Amino acid sequence: MFTRSLVFVLLFFSPALIWADPIRNAVVKIHSSRRAPDFLRPWTKGPLRQSTGSGVIIDGKRILTNAHVVQYTSRLLVQGYQSTKRLPAKIVGFAPEMDLALLEVEDESFFENRSPLQLAEGIPKLKETVNVYGYPIGGDQLSITEGIISRIEFTRYFDLTPGLRIQIDAALNPGNSGGPALADGKIIGLVFSGIPSAENIGYLIPSEEIRLFLSDLEDGKYNGKYKMLDEMQTVRNPALRKRLELPADTGGVMIRKIFSEHKDYPLQIWDVVTKIGDEPLDQEGNVQVEDNLRLSFQYLIPRYQKNGVVPLTIMRDGKEMDVQLPLVIDPEWLVKPLKGTYPQHFIFGPIVFSAGSQDLLRTAGPRGEALLASRRNPLIRQRYDLADQDQKELVVLGARMFPHPIHEGYDPQVFAVVEKVNDQPVKSLLDLVQLIRASDGEFITFDLAGNYETLVFPRQEMFDITESILEDEGIRYQYSKELASAWDSNPISDPDDK
Repeated sequence: MFTRSLVFVLLFFSPALIWADPIRNAVVKIHSSRRAPDFLRPWTKGPLRQSTGSGVIIDGKRILTNAHVVQYTSRLLVQGYQSTKRLPAKIVGFAPEMDLALLEVEDESFFENRSPLQLAEGIPKLKETVNVYGYPIGGDQLSITEGIISRIEFTRYFDLTPGLRIQIDAALNPGNSGGPALADGKIIGLVFSGIPSAENIGYLIPSEEIRLFLSDLEDGKYNGKYKMLDEMQTVRNPALRKRLELPADTGGVMIRKIFSEHKDYPLQIWDVVTKIGDEPLDQEGNVQVEDNLRLSFQYLIPRYQKNGVVPLTIMRDGKEMDVQLPLVIDPEWLVKPLKGTYPQHFIFGPIVFSAGSQDLLRTAGPRGEALLASRRNPLIRQRYDLADQDQKELVVLGARMFPHPIHEGYDPQVFAVVEKVNDQPVKSLLDLVQLIRASDGEFITFDLAGNYETLVFPRQEMFDITESILEDEGIRYQYSKELASAWDSNPISDPDDK
């Protein structure tokens, strides 16, 4: 009996059987060395940090993981199950707005004896049991937890990008990010977040969204998801329905603000979208996609769109009509997402200027955003406005001015938006640099948007003290390289020459 048990143990833990587990063997640990942006010090990067995450091997000798696991990495290594080797990898697909990334390992021998896992078809069922695989912080061994699908919803991820999301009750911790959730041996989703303040609540990116990401990458470049950006509301209110002349059995969403003012744009204010393709909308704007599951009609946009156009049925003035709505992939926002890039900066005297971004706003947190809102800061008021020729981006002051008597008496102007330089509107950070460079006269004035003070400085002294401030603060570069030509190409005007 003892001999039999011993043989069993030896066989169970033999290398051949370890390799024979296709699921464990397809889950990898990702090691990243990263330097994230420092928004309070945009002339530099944050400290070098080591972090870990998870990933899963899929078809094509590729590794699927979260974008946030590999974002801002200077060195990326992957480690297989039961292996001590860490092999260099590179990013070949990156979608921060959907928190998805695709990696390739430079040494293809890594994939020997490691088979890919397949993506599940369709949407999983509520109450379905899933197993989550990953490498949470605190150990080098693969962790497997079990959970139940408790919710499936269509919502926003980041930067107004909509998508499907699955909520599960499995225990998820830092390091689980990028690991697969499986049912019947197939990937139903990828872990992308947990809620630290809640017990056993986490979220998955479903296989359907992953397929869209991979399909987009087939030409070697990720373009982004098509979006409908018109502003809409439900049609539940009886008075509103009467005003719209909607039949009792008709659902939909009403357009209250159109995305484009172009004369050929097919939608108008007060239009009611009643169908996407052949799928009718209910009064909440949802469509039936599975038994006991209704989702926002925008879930169907990637499924119905063709060449960036989606078919809609609308009601206008009580009459039904079909329209072909052009969609948008990546609109030019006034407050832009950085998407894995670093913020630009320009230093003039004691002031640090940079471009406002969605990433910068997130660092402010709820309390900071509330303070900015109370001061009528455009970063809040125009957060989701589109850029145009008159204003390409918002230029903000840094979190603090460098110590110098030249700004004595002024209040802190944290993240204040620069509206004008010497009465000239500021369209972008590049434009601000050009305006400062071309300025003349005894003073230079910065008008700030919202409830902020106007800043007036002696112009020539601001130029004169810049170099010494840079030296005192240990800053190598006054400006980002993208701004070099604007600053170096024009001579400084001296008021004494006038």
